[in-house]
Amino acid sequence: MSRRGLWQDARLRAAWARRDFGVVFREYRRVSGLSQTHLGERVGLTQGYVSNVERGRRRIVQEAVIARITKGLEVPEELGGMRSEGVAQWNPPPELRERMAHAHATGRADLRAADAIGDVLAHYRRTEDEVGGRDLWPVVSAQLATVTALLPATSGRTADRLLSLAAEHAHWLSWVAAREGQQPGAARAWLDLAAGWAAEAGAADMAAWVGRVRARYLNQHGDPLRALRVAEAAYAAGPLSPAAEAVARTEAALAAAACGDRALAGHLADRAVDLAAEVPAEEDRPPWLYWLSPARVAAQRGEVAYASRDWQTAVDYWGDALPELVDFPRDHAYYTEKLADAAERV
Repeated sequence: MSRRGLWQDARLRAAWARRDFGVVFREYRRVSGLSQTHLGERVGLTQGYVSNVERGRRRIVQEAVIARITKGLEVPEELGGMRSEGVAQWNPPPELRERMAHAHATGRADLRAADAIGDVLAHYRRTEDEVGGRDLWPVVSAQLATVTALLPATSGRTADRLLSLAAEHAHWLSWVAAREGQQPGAARAWLDLAAGWAAEAGAADMAAWVGRVRARYLNQHGDPLRALRVAEAAYAAGPLSPAAEAVARTEAALAAAACGDRALAGHLADRAVDLAAEVPAEEDRPPWLYWLSPARVAAQRGEVAYASRDWQTAVDYWGDALPELVDFPRDHAYYTEKLADAAERV
């Protein structure tokens, strides 16, 4: 694999975005098979220096050293220009920019360009699991601007694809805004845009997903009855893919539990588990549901049980799910804490 190909690894890219050079060195050596000595030769550092960086005994802050690392490890252009405060300025890959320039110059956009944008968004969506959305906000915002700029010159399938992509971007921005405490204002404003674009594109799965997120916001802000209505409308709007229907039903189950209807919550949650079991392979699910693995389904079923005060069921599901969530640090930490709390209540 070429050095540039190594940088397709999500954990390596995430470490670079954080400017965590100890993790960068370890992850680069993991994917390349290099020793500390050979990595040091590439970046002009001794083996001892590399070892100290990996152990956290040395911090790299000098721009000259960072420049050597960037050159020696052949960090791709879209990852190379980071602000010193650590916010990643991640631009789309050069080939994507070329396609966009062609589309602007000719007044046309093709489905290949749309698919390329979708691939880039998929990468950032995964990386957000590790680095957080704040660092990725600028590039996703820029990509959304590119998508919407192309729309006036398109029609038919291409326009539908771009509208669906715009909805995916807007939903992601809404989710990050909510995590950053910009709720209900900015988070719901982005979600409104996503809902409109999904409807225009005829993208039923995305429309249902946006409804699911809206229901979550309502439930988080103390309005479970409205949340239940919105989530029910989301999964009833179909026809939907099994994965999209599963997450909408799970959100309805959480709202039903918050309303005190434990029987309905259990029924909805069990149906969601059955639906998700139909698509255990990632490639059979919509791209924004890449994370809906069997372990994630179990974790969500445990969440419904916990909301219904069924502590033992929550413990059972979370106990099964946790070993499979180690690659998602935030979720693993969250469910570990919830499992401990549920276990004390049994």
